Amino acid sequence: MRLTSLRRSGIALAGLAAAALTLSACSSPAATDSSDEAKASYKIGVSQFVQHPALDAATAGFKQAFEDAGVAVTWDDKNANGDQSTAVTIAQGFASSDVDLVLAVATPSAQTAAQAITDKPILFTAVTDAVEGQLVESNEAPGSNVTGTSDLAPFDEQLALLQEVVPGAKKVGIVYASGEVNSQVQVDAVTEAAGPLGLEVVTKTVTTANDIAAATEALGDVDAIYVPTDNMVVAGIASLVQVAEDKQIPVIGAEAGTVEGGAVITLGIDYTKLGYQTGEMALKVLEGADPATMAVEVSKEFAYVVNEDAAKRMGVTIPEEILGKAEKVG
Repeated sequence: MRLTSLRRSGIALAGLAAAALTLSACSSPAATDSSDEAKASYKIGVSQFVQHPALDAATAGFKQAFEDAGVAVTWDDKNANGDQSTAVTIAQGFASSDVDLVLAVATPSAQTAAQAITDKPILFTAVTDAVEGQLVESNEAPGSNVTGTSDLAPFDEQLALLQEVVPGAKKVGIVYASGEVNSQVQVDAVTEAAGPLGLEVVTKTVTTANDIAAATEALGDVDAIYVPTDNMVVAGIASLVQVAEDKQIPVIGAEAGTVEGGAVITLGIDYTKLGYQTGEMALKVLEGADPATMAVEVSKEFAYVVNEDAAKRMGVTIPEEILGKAEKVG
Protein backbone atom coordinates (compact mmCIF):
# COMPACT_ATOMS: atom_id res chain seq x y z
CA MET A 1 0.00 0.00 0.00
CA ARG A 2 1.23 3.49 -0.85
CA LEU A 3 0.37 5.76 2.04
CA THR A 4 0.73 9.58 1.93
CA SER A 5 0.72 11.79 5.00
CA LEU A 6 -0.32 15.34 4.19
CA ARG A 7 0.68 18.08 6.59
CA ARG A 8 -0.19 21.78 6.35
CA SER A 9 1.41 24.60 8.28
CA GLY A 10 0.87 28.35 8.21
CA ILE A 11 3.34 31.12 8.97
CA ALA A 12 2.03 33.76 11.37
CA LEU A 13 3.21 37.27 10.62
CA ALA A 14 2.16 39.29 13.68
CA GLY A 15 1.44 42.99 13.37
CA LEU A 16 0.81 43.04 9.62
CA ALA A 17 -2.86 43.37 8.76
CA ALA A 18 -2.45 42.24 5.16
CA ALA A 19 -0.54 39.18 6.24
CA ALA A 20 -3.23 38.39 8.77
CA LEU A 21 -5.83 38.51 6.03
CA THR A 22 -3.68 36.23 3.87
CA LEU A 23 -3.31 33.76 6.73
CA SER A 24 -7.05 33.82 7.30
CA ALA A 25 -7.68 33.05 3.63
CA CYS A 26 -5.32 30.10 3.72
CA SER A 27 -7.01 28.62 6.75
CA SER A 28 -10.03 27.32 4.85
CA PRO A 29 -11.36 23.82 5.76
CA ALA A 30 -9.76 22.36 2.60
CA ALA A 31 -6.34 23.23 3.92
CA THR A 32 -6.69 22.13 7.55
CA ASP A 33 -4.30 19.66 9.14
CA SER A 34 -5.26 15.98 8.79
CA SER A 35 -3.76 12.89 10.39
CA ASP A 36 -5.83 10.50 8.26
CA GLU A 37 -3.78 8.23 6.03
CA ALA A 38 -5.26 7.57 2.60
CA LYS A 39 -4.97 4.00 1.37
CA ALA A 40 -4.02 3.57 -2.26
CA SER A 41 -6.33 1.98 -4.79
CA TYR A 42 -5.08 -0.86 -6.98
CA LYS A 43 -6.11 -2.65 -10.13
CA ILE A 44 -5.70 -6.42 -9.94
CA GLY A 45 -6.19 -8.92 -12.74
CA VAL A 46 -7.61 -12.36 -11.91
CA SER A 47 -6.96 -15.25 -14.27
CA GLN A 48 -8.98 -18.29 -13.14
CA PHE A 49 -8.60 -21.41 -15.26
CA VAL A 50 -12.09 -22.83 -14.87
CA GLN A 51 -15.18 -22.35 -12.76
CA HIS A 52 -15.74 -24.89 -10.01
CA PRO A 53 -16.31 -24.60 -6.23
CA ALA A 54 -12.69 -24.92 -5.09
CA LEU A 55 -11.27 -22.32 -7.47
CA ASP A 56 -14.23 -20.00 -6.95
CA ALA A 57 -13.64 -20.20 -3.21
CA ALA A 58 -9.92 -19.45 -3.59
CA THR A 59 -10.67 -16.33 -5.65
CA ALA A 60 -13.29 -15.18 -3.15
CA GLY A 61 -10.89 -15.69 -0.24
CA PHE A 62 -8.20 -13.66 -2.00
CA LYS A 63 -10.58 -10.74 -2.49
CA GLN A 64 -11.77 -10.97 1.10
CA ALA A 65 -8.24 -10.38 2.36
CA PHE A 66 -8.20 -7.02 0.58
CA GLU A 67 -11.65 -6.12 1.85
CA ASP A 68 -10.67 -6.93 5.44
CA ALA A 69 -7.51 -4.83 5.06
CA GLY A 70 -9.57 -1.88 3.83
CA VAL A 71 -7.66 -1.68 0.56
CA ALA A 72 -9.62 -0.46 -2.45
CA VAL A 73 -9.26 -2.65 -5.55
CA THR A 74 -10.66 -2.54 -9.07
CA TRP A 75 -10.92 -6.18 -10.10
CA ASP A 76 -10.47 -7.36 -13.68
CA ASP A 77 -11.85 -10.93 -13.55
CA LYS A 78 -11.16 -13.35 -16.39
CA ASN A 79 -12.01 -17.05 -16.68
CA ALA A 80 -10.46 -19.36 -19.28
CA ASN A 81 -13.34 -21.87 -18.99
CA GLY A 82 -10.83 -24.70 -19.00
CA ASP A 83 -9.26 -23.71 -22.32
CA GLN A 84 -5.47 -23.35 -22.43
CA SER A 85 -5.44 -21.00 -25.43
CA THR A 86 -7.90 -18.72 -23.66
CA ALA A 87 -5.63 -18.69 -20.60
CA VAL A 88 -2.77 -17.58 -22.86
CA THR A 89 -4.88 -14.75 -24.28
CA ILE A 90 -5.85 -13.62 -20.78
CA ALA A 91 -2.22 -13.59 -19.67
CA GLN A 92 -1.12 -11.62 -22.71
CA GLY A 93 -3.88 -9.11 -22.07
CA PHE A 94 -2.74 -8.56 -18.50
CA ALA A 95 0.87 -8.24 -19.66
CA SER A 96 0.00 -5.18 -21.73
CA SER A 97 -2.54 -3.70 -19.30
CA ASP A 98 -2.13 -1.34 -16.36
CA VAL A 99 -2.87 -3.89 -13.62
CA ASP A 100 -0.66 -3.64 -10.52
CA LEU A 101 -0.70 -7.38 -9.77
CA VAL A 102 -2.09 -10.61 -11.22
CA LEU A 103 -3.75 -13.46 -9.34
CA ALA A 104 -3.48 -16.78 -11.22
CA VAL A 105 -5.86 -19.48 -9.98
CA ALA A 106 -4.79 -23.06 -10.81
CA THR A 107 -1.63 -24.33 -12.47
CA PRO A 108 -2.49 -23.74 -16.17
CA SER A 109 -3.37 -20.10 -15.53
CA ALA A 110 -0.25 -19.63 -13.41
CA GLN A 111 1.97 -21.12 -16.11
CA THR A 112 0.60 -18.91 -18.87
CA ALA A 113 0.79 -15.82 -16.66
CA ALA A 114 4.40 -16.55 -15.71
CA GLN A 115 5.36 -16.95 -19.37
CA ALA A 116 3.68 -13.74 -20.51
CA ILE A 117 4.23 -11.36 -17.58
CA THR A 118 7.66 -10.45 -16.31
CA ASP A 119 7.30 -6.86 -15.09
CA LYS A 120 4.35 -7.26 -12.69
CA PRO A 121 4.02 -9.44 -9.57
CA ILE A 122 2.06 -12.68 -10.00
CA LEU A 123 0.48 -14.48 -7.04
CA PHE A 124 -0.78 -17.99 -7.69
CA THR A 125 -3.10 -20.21 -5.68
CA ALA A 126 -4.54 -23.73 -6.06
CA VAL A 127 -1.22 -24.92 -7.52
CA THR A 128 -0.02 -28.30 -6.27
CA ASP A 129 3.68 -28.24 -7.18
CA ALA A 130 5.09 -24.87 -8.24
CA VAL A 131 8.55 -26.29 -8.88
CA GLU A 132 7.31 -29.11 -11.12
CA GLY A 133 5.10 -26.57 -12.88
CA GLN A 134 8.21 -24.45 -13.54
CA LEU A 135 6.71 -21.45 -11.77
CA VAL A 136 9.49 -21.02 -9.21
CA GLU A 137 13.12 -22.01 -8.82
CA SER A 138 12.37 -23.43 -5.38
CA ASN A 139 9.56 -23.17 -2.87
CA GLU A 140 11.89 -21.48 -0.41
CA ALA A 141 13.27 -18.91 -2.87
CA PRO A 142 11.00 -18.47 -5.93
CA GLY A 143 13.58 -16.32 -7.73
CA SER A 144 11.37 -14.12 -9.93
CA ASN A 145 8.13 -12.13 -9.95
CA VAL A 146 6.03 -15.21 -9.14
CA THR A 147 5.05 -16.72 -5.78
CA GLY A 148 1.90 -17.92 -4.04
CA THR A 149 0.25 -20.82 -2.22
CA SER A 150 0.15 -24.56 -2.82
CA ASP A 151 -2.92 -26.76 -2.38
CA LEU A 152 -0.86 -29.92 -1.84
CA ALA A 153 -3.20 -32.38 -0.13
CA PRO A 154 -2.37 -34.66 2.84
CA PHE A 155 -2.29 -37.80 0.70
CA ASP A 156 -1.29 -40.25 3.45
CA GLU A 157 -4.11 -39.08 5.69
CA GLN A 158 -6.63 -39.09 2.85
CA LEU A 159 -5.83 -42.68 1.89
CA ALA A 160 -6.02 -43.72 5.54
CA LEU A 161 -9.45 -42.06 5.65
CA LEU A 162 -10.45 -44.00 2.52
CA GLN A 163 -9.55 -47.25 4.26
CA GLU A 164 -11.55 -46.23 7.33
CA VAL A 165 -14.63 -45.38 5.27
CA VAL A 166 -14.24 -48.38 2.93
CA PRO A 167 -12.92 -51.20 5.14
CA GLY A 168 -11.06 -53.87 3.22
CA ALA A 169 -10.44 -51.64 0.20
CA LYS A 170 -7.55 -52.92 -1.92
CA LYS A 171 -7.91 -51.19 -5.28
CA VAL A 172 -8.34 -47.43 -5.77
CA GLY A 173 -9.25 -45.82 -9.09
CA ILE A 174 -8.24 -42.34 -10.24
CA VAL A 175 -9.47 -40.43 -13.29
CA TYR A 176 -7.44 -37.37 -14.25
CA ALA A 177 -6.64 -35.03 -17.13
CA SER A 178 -3.51 -36.09 -19.00
CA GLY A 179 -2.60 -32.49 -19.81
CA GLU A 180 -2.48 -31.18 -16.23
CA VAL A 181 0.96 -31.20 -14.57
CA ASN A 182 -0.83 -30.56 -11.29
CA SER A 183 -2.74 -33.84 -11.63
CA GLN A 184 0.22 -36.01 -12.60
CA VAL A 185 2.09 -34.80 -9.52
CA GLN A 186 -0.85 -35.86 -7.35
CA VAL A 187 -1.28 -39.25 -8.99
CA ASP A 188 2.42 -40.00 -8.48
CA ALA A 189 2.20 -38.93 -4.83
CA VAL A 190 -0.95 -40.98 -4.18
CA THR A 191 0.59 -44.04 -5.84
CA GLU A 192 3.67 -43.71 -3.65
CA ALA A 193 1.59 -43.29 -0.50
CA ALA A 194 -0.69 -46.21 -1.41
CA GLY A 195 2.07 -48.85 -1.45
CA PRO A 196 2.77 -49.00 2.30
CA LEU A 197 -0.99 -49.10 2.96
CA GLY A 198 -1.45 -52.15 0.76
CA LEU A 199 -3.46 -50.27 -1.85
CA GLU A 200 -3.21 -50.70 -5.61
CA VAL A 201 -3.87 -47.61 -7.75
CA VAL A 202 -5.59 -47.93 -11.14
CA THR A 203 -5.65 -44.83 -13.37
CA LYS A 204 -7.43 -43.62 -16.50
CA THR A 205 -6.76 -40.32 -18.23
CA VAL A 206 -9.10 -37.95 -20.06
CA THR A 207 -8.48 -35.16 -22.53
CA THR A 208 -11.95 -33.57 -22.42
CA ALA A 209 -14.78 -33.46 -19.88
CA ASN A 210 -16.83 -35.64 -22.25
CA ASP A 211 -14.41 -38.52 -21.55
CA ILE A 212 -14.99 -38.60 -17.78
CA ALA A 213 -17.91 -41.04 -17.64
CA ALA A 214 -16.27 -43.55 -19.99
CA ALA A 215 -12.95 -43.33 -18.13
CA THR A 216 -14.72 -43.96 -14.82
CA GLU A 217 -16.41 -47.03 -16.29
CA ALA A 218 -13.04 -48.20 -17.60
CA LEU A 219 -11.54 -48.26 -14.09
CA GLY A 220 -13.22 -51.63 -13.75
CA ASP A 221 -13.57 -53.43 -10.44
CA VAL A 222 -12.16 -50.87 -8.00
CA ASP A 223 -13.18 -50.59 -4.34
CA ALA A 224 -13.13 -46.79 -4.22
CA ILE A 225 -12.38 -43.79 -6.43
CA TYR A 226 -10.08 -40.96 -5.36
CA VAL A 227 -10.57 -37.60 -7.06
CA PRO A 228 -7.50 -35.32 -6.98
CA THR A 229 -7.70 -31.54 -7.42
CA ASP A 230 -7.87 -32.00 -11.18
CA ASN A 231 -9.55 -28.97 -12.74
CA MET A 232 -11.22 -30.83 -15.59
CA VAL A 233 -12.52 -33.74 -13.51
CA VAL A 234 -13.69 -31.58 -10.61
CA ALA A 235 -15.54 -29.29 -13.03
CA GLY A 236 -17.21 -32.37 -14.52
CA ILE A 237 -17.59 -34.30 -11.27
CA ALA A 238 -21.28 -35.05 -11.88
CA SER A 239 -20.35 -37.48 -14.68
CA LEU A 240 -17.95 -39.41 -12.44
CA VAL A 241 -20.36 -39.46 -9.51
CA GLN A 242 -23.20 -40.81 -11.63
CA VAL A 243 -21.13 -43.81 -12.70
CA ALA A 244 -19.89 -44.35 -9.15
CA GLU A 245 -23.43 -44.32 -7.77
CA ASP A 246 -24.64 -46.76 -10.43
CA LYS A 247 -21.78 -49.13 -9.58
CA GLN A 248 -21.90 -48.46 -5.81
CA ILE A 249 -18.28 -47.32 -5.68
CA PRO A 250 -17.53 -44.79 -2.91
CA VAL A 251 -15.84 -41.57 -4.06
CA ILE A 252 -13.26 -39.83 -1.85
CA GLY A 253 -12.36 -36.25 -2.74
CA ALA A 254 -9.15 -34.31 -2.27
CA GLU A 255 -11.09 -31.16 -1.33
CA ALA A 256 -14.47 -29.92 -0.13
CA GLY A 257 -15.80 -28.75 -3.49
CA THR A 258 -15.69 -32.32 -4.78
CA VAL A 259 -17.69 -33.49 -1.77
CA GLU A 260 -20.27 -30.77 -2.42
CA GLY A 261 -20.41 -32.13 -5.98
CA GLY A 262 -21.26 -35.66 -4.84
CA ALA A 263 -18.17 -37.35 -3.37
CA VAL A 264 -18.61 -38.95 0.05
CA ILE A 265 -15.89 -37.38 2.17
CA THR A 266 -12.57 -35.57 2.33
CA LEU A 267 -9.96 -34.48 4.79
CA GLY A 268 -8.89 -31.52 2.78
CA ILE A 269 -8.06 -27.91 2.23
CA ASP A 270 -10.39 -24.99 2.83
CA TYR A 271 -9.88 -23.11 -0.44
CA THR A 272 -11.42 -19.92 0.88
CA LYS A 273 -8.77 -19.82 3.60
CA LEU A 274 -6.05 -20.73 1.09
CA GLY A 275 -7.12 -17.85 -1.15
CA TYR A 276 -7.19 -15.51 1.86
CA GLN A 277 -3.65 -16.58 2.74
CA THR A 278 -2.62 -15.72 -0.83
CA GLY A 279 -4.30 -12.34 -0.51
CA GLU A 280 -2.27 -11.61 2.61
CA MET A 281 0.88 -12.38 0.62
CA ALA A 282 -0.28 -10.08 -2.18
CA LEU A 283 -0.81 -7.22 0.27
CA LYS A 284 2.78 -7.60 1.43
CA VAL A 285 3.98 -7.49 -2.19
CA LEU A 286 2.05 -4.29 -2.84
CA GLU A 287 3.66 -2.84 0.29
CA GLY A 288 7.08 -3.53 -1.22
CA ALA A 289 7.94 -7.17 -0.47
CA ASP A 290 9.84 -8.98 -3.25
CA PRO A 291 8.08 -12.09 -4.65
CA ALA A 292 11.49 -13.51 -5.56
CA THR A 293 12.29 -13.98 -1.88
CA MET A 294 8.80 -14.83 -0.58
CA ALA A 295 8.56 -18.57 0.03
CA VAL A 296 5.64 -20.49 -1.45
CA GLU A 297 3.19 -21.14 1.38
CA VAL A 298 1.02 -24.20 2.03
CA SER A 299 -2.37 -24.60 3.64
CA LYS A 300 -2.22 -24.21 7.40
CA GLU A 301 -5.15 -26.46 8.28
CA PHE A 302 -7.29 -29.34 7.01
CA ALA A 303 -10.84 -30.36 7.87
CA TYR A 304 -13.29 -33.23 7.40
CA VAL A 305 -16.19 -32.56 5.04
CA VAL A 306 -18.92 -35.18 4.61
CA ASN A 307 -21.81 -35.57 2.17
CA GLU A 308 -24.21 -37.89 4.00
CA ASP A 309 -26.64 -38.07 1.08
CA ALA A 310 -23.84 -39.20 -1.23
CA ALA A 311 -22.75 -41.78 1.35
CA LYS A 312 -26.25 -43.28 1.37
CA ARG A 313 -26.40 -43.37 -2.43
CA MET A 314 -23.04 -45.17 -2.59
CA GLY A 315 -23.78 -47.55 0.28
CA VAL A 316 -21.22 -46.11 2.70
CA THR A 317 -21.48 -45.74 6.47
CA ILE A 318 -19.43 -42.85 7.87
CA PRO A 319 -17.90 -43.63 11.30
CA GLU A 320 -19.63 -41.65 14.06
CA GLU A 321 -16.28 -40.34 15.33
CA ILE A 322 -15.71 -38.62 11.97
CA LEU A 323 -19.29 -37.40 11.64
CA GLY A 324 -19.03 -35.71 15.01
CA LYS A 325 -16.25 -33.40 13.87
CA ALA A 326 -17.04 -33.02 10.16
CA GLU A 327 -18.68 -30.22 8.24
CA LYS A 328 -21.73 -31.61 6.49
CA VAL A 329 -22.69 -30.66 2.92
CA GLY A 330 -25.01 -32.01 0.28
